[in-house]
Amino acid sequence: MKIIAHIETDFDSKFGIPRQSGIVPQLIGRIVFEPEYRVPEAFRGLDGFSHIWLVWDFSECHQESWSPTVRPPRLGGNQRVGVFATRSPFRPNPIGLSCVEIDHIDLQTPDGPVIWVKGADLMNGTPIFDIKPYISFADCKPEAKAGFTQQTLQQPELIVVFSDEVKALFKADKLESLRAVLAQDPRPHYQTDESRVYGMLFAGKDLHFEVKGDEIRVFC
Repeated sequence: MKIIAHIETDFDSKFGIPRQSGIVPQLIGRIVFEPEYRVPEAFRGLDGFSHIWLVWDFSECHQESWSPTVRPPRLGGNQRVGVFATRSPFRPNPIGLSCVEIDHIDLQTPDGPVIWVKGADLMNGTPIFDIKPYISFADCKPEAKAGFTQQTLQQPELIVVFSDEVKALFKADKLESLRAVLAQDPRPHYQTDESRVYGMLFAGKDLHFEVKGDEIRVFC
């Protein structure tokens, strides 16, 4: 397997990254290719597609062994299910799969052809093995069942309240991206202590937040 590209995102650590791609479409990522693959002809026809699949490496989750069961945070962190029934990064082969929207493609940059995408759920610097077009009539299955995720993803968003200091750190579009991320409640579901303060890195800034009821308060 060859690494063909890396993605640049606002997440320098795993905490806070959306649990699935497309949940926060406001997030913008930039896919920069390795020199060997900076060939404009390789992108011919890609502008006719709106979405792509990213096949990527869970580069921060490599391990020597694997477990047949895992504990998804969305199930409270206590219930075990089979690893092949989850998208956990801790699997026999640490390969991720994400569907993202193409924002635009720039073939003439100092870094060669670059793809700007929306809704990525990847950490900054994540290696990418391959890119494939998303084909709606083949890849979309409206009748598909979602297993245990059906109930865990259908939850109300949190109300996000920024301190004045946080508002001063970001431009309006970046602040809206942060709001959309935090509204999904990045905490593991088994952590409900309202006195606990959490920290996360976003767009190079060290932020903190606490959750009280349905409100998440963000400060520096």
